[in-house]
Amino acid sequence: MMETSSENTKSILGTFEGRTHFYPVHIFYEDTDFSGVVYHANYLRFLERARSSFLNLLGITHANLWDEHQLAFTIQKISIEYKSPAKVDDHLVIHTTYDHLKGARLLISQSCYREKTLIVKADIEAACITASGKPVRSPEFLKTQLRPYLLVSR
Repeated sequence: MMETSSENTKSILGTFEGRTHFYPVHIFYEDTDFSGVVYHANYLRFLERARSSFLNLLGITHANLWDEHQLAFTIQKISIEYKSPAKVDDHLVIHTTYDHLKGARLLISQSCYREKTLIVKADIEAACITASGKPVRSPEFLKTQLRPYLLVSR
């Protein structure tokens, strides 16, 4: 039986270059609709995986956030533009930046590329919430972990 090393797990979660996280996505037949292109709602899944992988590489997991702090993230708003279709066996890369953290709000930018072709662009507003669903300021440890990746405010 093959062991999974920490390095293998990290490579599955993507990589960082500067403040941008790069998350690879391979398109399988199950990701496509009857016309052979990626079904539009599947991009939301790919984008979620990329955002979660970004945090996971920083040592922030949804399970620990919930278990240790009774906090979670919820999507308040998402704006998505479909620029070009992706098809089965395409290799895509999702570029994610966490841009601003203010109070309970996180502003995130994501773009999905096939080589140099822009496939999808999305702007996300997420919020940190309590177990009862109420917005709450992001905890200090989260601010500290994300600070190096945020845009510098002027």
